[in-house]
Parts: sequence; C-alpha cells; structure tokens
Amino acid sequence: MIKFESVVKKYPDGTVAVNGLDLVAPSGKITVFVGPSGCGKTTSLRMINRMIEPTSGTIWLDDQDTGKVDASTLRRGIGYVIQHAGLFPHRTIVDNVATVPLLLGRDKKKARSQAIELMERVGLPASFAKRYPAQLSGGQQQRVGVARALAADPPVMLMDEPFSAVDPVVRAELQDEFLRLQSELGKTIIFVTHDIDEAVKLGDQVAVLKVGGTLAQLASPATLLTDPVDDFVAGFVGRDRGYRALGFESGQLDPDTEQTVKLGDDAAAVGRAARDGWSLAVDDARRPLGWVRAAALAEGKQVTPELLHRGGTLAPVSGSLRGALDAALSSPAGRGVLIDDNGALVGTVTASEVVQRIESQLAGRRNGSDG
Repeated sequence: MIKFESVVKKYPDGTVAVNGLDLVAPSGKITVFVGPSGCGKTTSLRMINRMIEPTSGTIWLDDQDTGKVDASTLRRGIGYVIQHAGLFPHRTIVDNVATVPLLLGRDKKKARSQAIELMERVGLPASFAKRYPAQLSGGQQQRVGVARALAADPPVMLMDEPFSAVDPVVRAELQDEFLRLQSELGKTIIFVTHDIDEAVKLGDQVAVLKVGGTLAQLASPATLLTDPVDDFVAGFVGRDRGYRALGFESGQLDPDTEQTVKLGDDAAAVGRAARDGWSLAVDDARRPLGWVRAAALAEGKQVTPELLHRGGTLAPVSGSLRGALDAALSSPAGRGVLIDDNGALVGTVTASEVVQRIESQLAGRRNGSDG
C-alpha cells in the first residue's frame, strides 16, 4: 500500500506543484494518475521514491514513512519505468536488465540468467541479450525498461508515461502485455499518463488531478465514466464517456452461428449460409478468416483468400459490450464476430442486437434504482 497524507510540494519561487494530496493506492493494484499538464502527476510519483522531496506531509509505503528511509535503499526496492525507457546506451540489453540485481551484489552469472528469463517474460527473445539499446525499436526498448524494473522483484513499481513515446499499435500491445504481467505478478503500481483512455484501460482506480496539484476524484474507471464528481472531471474524461463505460459492461448476447463457409466452398454454399448477403469464412479450427460477399461469387466459383474482406475487429464473447459493438460497427458485413478464448468463432451479432442488450441493462438498472 502507498498512502499520501496531506502531501505538499512547493518550490522556492512559490509554485505549488502538489497541494494537500490525500489518497491510498492499494497493494497489488494499479492506481493511475491522470490530468492536464501541470497538475502534479509526475511530481507526486517522484516523491514516492524521493527523487523529489515533499515540502510537507507524509508518504507511507505500507507501515514505513518513506521520509525516514535512506533514499538509496528506498529506491532499490521500487521499480521505476520512464518514458523512452532510460536505458544505458553502452550496456547490452541483458546487463541493462540486470542493473539493480548487480548493484545489490548478486552473482553476475545468476543475475544475467534471471535477466534473460525476464526478457522472455516481457516478450523479448533471448537472442536480444547481447544487443545494445540503439539496435532495438522504441517498443522493444520499453519492454527492456519494464524488465529492468522487475529484475529485483520489487513489490512497488512507479511508471511515468512509459508507453507515450511509441506508435498507437505498439502502445496497445505494450498495454496488453503490461496487464498480462500484472495479472501474474500482482505488483502495487502507480502509473502516470495524460491519456484518459489509457487510464481507464489500465487502472484498478484512477486519480484525476487538477492544475495546482489537487485531487479532483479518485474512483474506479467505471465510476469515473458514469458518475464524474464535477464539471472538471466530466470535461476531462470526455463527451464519449458513456461509450467508454460500455467497456466495463458485459452482456449475454445470443450470437448467430449459421453463416460460416470454408475456403474452397462454391457459390451455392455461400448463398445458403449468407445473412444480409454475407458469409463468414472460417478455417478447420473455426477461426475467422474474413467475410465474403455472396453476390461476388458467380455460379461455380469458389471462395478464395483474394475474395475475403478482412476488415472488422474480433470481440471475445466473454468481453465487454463496447467490444461487441465496436466489432459490429467495424465489420464490412455489419455483423460483429465473437470469438472464444482460443480464437474460435462463437457467432456473430449486429449492432442493433448489442444496443438492445445495452437498453435491457439500462432498464434493469433503472428498475433496480426505483425499487
């Protein structure tokens, strides 16, 4: 657990970066600090490991007052990941990852062996061990930064906009990998971002800060989206917060399973399977391959890869209503493809079917509150 008690940071010129911050970051959970530039996000983060010293107030790490712990000792027990990874350019990847264990006096051979295991855990091949940071892409360097922060197995990790310097596709991959790791490791994490979408995706709780370093709201992502405490939070979260909130709503959908074909099927088979003029091609394991338009097949012609329309996202059937709705809206056939945990087709749904489920849940919520 990390606890801020009336924490203030005031600089000599009179600037107040953080003003009376009170909050608790629970053990084993991700707490995200988000807010506009100048709201004290990074300052608050760096006061935890005393890279910046608080002017007043107390920061607790479990039952320890961090202000009474030797700063170097404190930092060695806290993982720290920053934007652009902050790797040592003259050290190999394996030695970058092993930095803290080596500083702690661990056996060099064992530290490097564990570093390679960590590289693989964050999605980097062992063959990268002897490369240098300049030989890696930005996304790969960020993975090294995460591995280095994990190397001493710290209970606490501080992450300061670690994924903001990479392109959107890589960023999404890193976020997913980060969540996978957290599900396995259960660290206590403070994560700083300026991106509200990243905050609600990653956070178990989200702290929205105002300029001047005051806390506007601390809440779960779902609560933040559906019940912002004031106009500032509502404006910062954004006008499409209702759509984002669907990411936390699951629904029992009744997908259609009667429109699948295989590569090599002829026009007659496609026509029999078609719904709204489209059939979905799947492989032998029922993994979706793409959509085929029935009208595009002349009599006797077969389904080939060249005829497939591959647009549209795939949504896990156990996932959120937002995912199902996005799959339907992005599909060239107007039907969202729902898959199981193995990537096999469960069925397809239209946007109107998802909306009906949303309306049903809203009605249930209203009736429940009325009662």
